[in-house]
Amino acid sequence: RGSCVCVCVCVCVDRSVTFLDFFRQKHGHLLVPSSPVRPRGDPSLLFVNAGMNQFKPILLGTVDPRSPMASYRRVVNSQKCVRAGGKHNDLEDVGRDETHHTFFEMLGNWSFGDYFKEEACRMAWSLLTEHYGIPADRLYVSFFSGDADSRLPPDDETRRIWVPPGRLLPFGLKENFWEMGDSGPCGPCTEIHYDHVGGRDAARFVNADSPDVVEIWNLVFMQYNREVDQTLRLLPQLSVDTGMGLERLVSVLQGKRSNYDTDLFTPLIHEIHQRSKVGPYGGRTGAADQGRVDMAYRVVADHIRTLSVCIADGVHPGMSGAELVLRRILRRAVRFCVEVLQAPQGTLASLVPAVAHSVPQVMDVINENEVQFLSSLEQGGRLIHRTLSRMDYKHAVFPASVAWSLHRDLGFPLDLVDLMLEERGVQVDRQELDRLIQNDKVVLELQSGDRCQVMLDVLSLAELQRLQVPHTDDSLKYQYRLDQDRYVFPACRATVLALYEGQTLVSEVSEGQRCGVILDRTCFYSEQGGQSHDQGYFTRDGLQDVLYPVEDVVLAGGYVVHQVTAADSLKTGDQVQLHLDQVHRLSCMVKHTATHILNFALRSVLGPSVRQRGSHVSADRLRFDFTVKESLSVSQLQQVERCVNDVVSANQVVHVQELPLHRARTIRGLRMVDEVYPDPVRVVSVEVPVSELLDQNTDRQTSVELCCGTHLLQTGAIEDLVIVSERQLMKGISRIVAVTGRDAAQAREAGQVLSQDVDSLAARLTGSAPSSLESAQRLAKEAGVLSDVGTLPTMHCSLSEAEGGVFDMLFDPVLCLTGCR
Repeated sequence: RGSCVCVCVCVCVDRSVTFLDFFRQKHGHLLVPSSPVRPRGDPSLLFVNAGMNQFKPILLGTVDPRSPMASYRRVVNSQKCVRAGGKHNDLEDVGRDETHHTFFEMLGNWSFGDYFKEEACRMAWSLLTEHYGIPADRLYVSFFSGDADSRLPPDDETRRIWVPPGRLLPFGLKENFWEMGDSGPCGPCTEIHYDHVGGRDAARFVNADSPDVVEIWNLVFMQYNREVDQTLRLLPQLSVDTGMGLERLVSVLQGKRSNYDTDLFTPLIHEIHQRSKVGPYGGRTGAADQGRVDMAYRVVADHIRTLSVCIADGVHPGMSGAELVLRRILRRAVRFCVEVLQAPQGTLASLVPAVAHSVPQVMDVINENEVQFLSSLEQGGRLIHRTLSRMDYKHAVFPASVAWSLHRDLGFPLDLVDLMLEERGVQVDRQELDRLIQNDKVVLELQSGDRCQVMLDVLSLAELQRLQVPHTDDSLKYQYRLDQDRYVFPACRATVLALYEGQTLVSEVSEGQRCGVILDRTCFYSEQGGQSHDQGYFTRDGLQDVLYPVEDVVLAGGYVVHQVTAADSLKTGDQVQLHLDQVHRLSCMVKHTATHILNFALRSVLGPSVRQRGSHVSADRLRFDFTVKESLSVSQLQQVERCVNDVVSANQVVHVQELPLHRARTIRGLRMVDEVYPDPVRVVSVEVPVSELLDQNTDRQTSVELCCGTHLLQTGAIEDLVIVSERQLMKGISRIVAVTGRDAAQAREAGQVLSQDVDSLAARLTGSAPSSLESAQRLAKEAGVLSDVGTLPTMHCSLSEAEGGVFDMLFDPVLCLTGCR
């Protein structure tokens, strides 16, 4: 399958005939493994959502002629699909009915220039009626009736193939004409529908959203290409693309109306019940489902399948794109597990063995994310209850400001907020929420301008000293530890010592005021040493359900100033609890340690003349500026990456020791930048203890720097580093941008796709010049797209120097024919 996840691939019936075996053994199809759910080199998709995704290069004519895919003629497979986010999004419907899923398997057979309509229809009918034994009188078939506006004729060829005619129904563009997108291959389709009731004429229920008459198989005949101007042209090669959902097929074969009543789900639902404190699953929906218990069963069963498959395929919960969607899925599942099914913490991860073979990694990811969300879920529930208890129910409108706080500060997906409120019979003020979302975007854009509001000037600092306000103790920012490969960060309670409104010292601020907060102690890291400030929020004693989001953290004259927009009143002397965004902090730690290792690697590869000229570390990437005569070659960049990743894979210990500045300066190989250092200073060394480096007799070379930032305790958490760009800012100074972990893996994949695309184009040009002006223009367009690497900011260019030369030269015949020279 190409994945450690084991969900049912094919269904055995009485005579052990399976979908895959039917096409492989009886009709000579090649079995192609499912691709991962993360699309390969296709930025238009968050997830693979159809069986045809991996075959798009064939359909679009861009397949590498030297690849195995170029030889595909008859293909069969079972493709893992996720429909959550993007154009195809079933997430919010999951659980409400008995058919929707975020993860499903798509059974399909394909013909690329081999058979077409008649053979495809005959094989489909044979499999369903003869081998699966589905009664023919339960089946109805739809076909394309044509569209005058598009000048598309009826698909009479398909109509003549199907029998009996009494069960053959014509439908228009919406139901029976399939298109890949706004442009590209398309064509009429014919669908096979199943009547769960039987013994009647159910034609009127086809395509009428009846739960009793459902589509089970769609056969698409790609014979046209939709041009950019929306005209249709016949394709030079006719193809067949069919898709049948495994879950839907199983429900038909097992005589179940609900997918969740089939043996794909019943063992999983049984496992959920064993861990819950509610009654068994009853299959109820809507008003009959008291407390939404059965909805919760369906949500958890569906979502744990999706989580297991995605995590096994390298998609982990995160903050953007597919990772953000998966984070929403996980948090939705955690909420239903804990609050509705009353299951203990860890239940979600414990269900993984019922879905996957390789469980430790998947379980660890789910457990870590569950722990992060559970405290937020409990606090969010209290906040909703507290808000509702104060509300006037006359209009049943929930304050948008509270909903936005749940989303922004506690990480609640907005659709989950809507669902929790819906259960309580209220809805959020949607217009006001939209306004807050828009305002937040504006604030982010102006964020750099806001920082001046929390900077303390010389008069402000003098006033603090006059009032004998002690400097902030921020030593807790370094007091984290590893416990069984997980970072544990300390709790922090503090007292409000001073409040600033603008540059004015005040004793109290009211709700909605933006202010600077100085505490006696903090665990938050203030932006310095090129590392981004920490994120998180405060809660106030006696008002634990009100969140004070920390928007910025700066250090001024020994005082750490937290920029906060007060969610309620706040005054000096108040006791607060600080809540650190641990995911953000750990991401910064990864990037900062990686920056040190990169600095060492550059010097190792390029020589001792390399000097750091600046750096910046954020949660998503690192930037490093350094002295070098000219841009690095591909070979040099590859050497630097290898050097870094050797240190990463060795999982070396990171040593930190505070030393007097004069003593630290005696360390051989110490890296410093041109700035004023504190005394004493923190020395950060990779692998070699600082005490050993102080020994003048040692000749061990390693990364060692003076640094006030937060670092990993071992290098393995970096996982991987990829340089995604390198350019000269000015003569003699270059800038490298790099990513780590999963972002690095994605960048490598994108670079490999680019390299393959270049090779493919080169192969098509080799041997002879384009045969026509139109052909040359098409190739020139492809060349232009491939050469515009700058539009892909996270691409790891894996072209060798030799390939780069070919990349420049292979376009010559194209340019000659099109007159571009």
